[in-house]
Amino acid sequence: MSTSTGTSTSTHYPIAIVGAGLGGLTLARVLHVNGVDAAVFDLEPDRFARTQGGMLDIHVESGQAALRAAELYEGFLARVHPGGETLRVFDRHARLVLEEKDDGEGSRPEVDRGDLRDLLLDSLPEGTVRWGAKVTGARPLGSGQHSGRHEVTLADGTTFTTGLLIRADGAWSRIRPLLSDARPAYTGISFVELDLLDADTRHPESARLVGAGMCFALGDNRGFLAHRETDGSLHIYVALRAAEDVLSTIDFTDADAAKAGVLEHFEGWDPALRRLVTDADTPLVPRLIHALPVAHHWKRTPGVTLLGDAAHLMSPFAGEGANLAMIDGADLGRALAAHPGDVEAALAAYEASLFPRGESTARESATSLDTMFDDRAPQPIVDMFVAFASPSPRGE
Repeated sequence: MSTSTGTSTSTHYPIAIVGAGLGGLTLARVLHVNGVDAAVFDLEPDRFARTQGGMLDIHVESGQAALRAAELYEGFLARVHPGGETLRVFDRHARLVLEEKDDGEGSRPEVDRGDLRDLLLDSLPEGTVRWGAKVTGARPLGSGQHSGRHEVTLADGTTFTTGLLIRADGAWSRIRPLLSDARPAYTGISFVELDLLDADTRHPESARLVGAGMCFALGDNRGFLAHRETDGSLHIYVALRAAEDVLSTIDFTDADAAKAGVLEHFEGWDPALRRLVTDADTPLVPRLIHALPVAHHWKRTPGVTLLGDAAHLMSPFAGEGANLAMIDGADLGRALAAHPGDVEAALAAYEASLFPRGESTARESATSLDTMFDDRAPQPIVDMFVAFASPSPRGE
């Protein structure tokens, strides 16, 4: 719902969510379930503008809890990828050093990110998401009756005002400077992302290597992270612990040159692993992994907050990014519903759980990064997975 601001041509939204990712959509859905309207703004021209891609393991205490709050848990279960919790770990010689089967009893079922996003989008009233609305800036409107209000500017030059501005659009937030001077820093890990399509038919050896779920091949501070997608493709991340500029020397506009440049870092690795790069069906895309400070937080600032990567960007090695974004959205939605008419009380309650949860998980992610990219890899990650699977001394 929007209301006129009198003589101004700006539209006013009581709650404005910037970013139609999993966190922002979960927030919008939980608010809707609780009878609260919100407007979502996203820079993409429409929901089909780009492939969402990638498998996500959705955790009981975070992502699954958020889906229950959003009343979408049964719909989620219908989209789970059977076999997706299968795990394989190899060394650089393609020797299998650990395998865990998916017996259907695990607590972290896999789902396609695009399928999960569609579930959330389809659960919202038509028109909730304003597509093609890129936010370029925001400013507080002052004190008194306008305390907590912000004016938001879009790329087309239009503006709107809001009583609650929530940034949920990822790492490079334009709203974060309203709250914090922190900027994401390079973690020391660089990825190159690619796909092998129709793997069982076109790439049967690689399909057998990766298996039904997730596969790691690690050694000497580098490796391959791969998983099977629901469409039968293999999604591959080539990972290097390296200087921030190491990938800048590779010409990623030339497919053959890109493959050769990446494989220079994997001399002596088994041909079956190198084949994950040489057989790529899609362009190789470089991605540098950044993170915010582990204990990132801000002082309570009227009328604005952050969730997901905008609040606690971390490396992906704890598998928590999407899960945290969703539980952030659910917690914020429930806090707003529990404090009708008192936005500041809701934000204070939300941030009281957001900050310690984000810090704890960011530390876990940083530790997992060092576990995976180690001179002794893959042994440290094997030890970690074995420890996870072992019962505690008291049988708990």
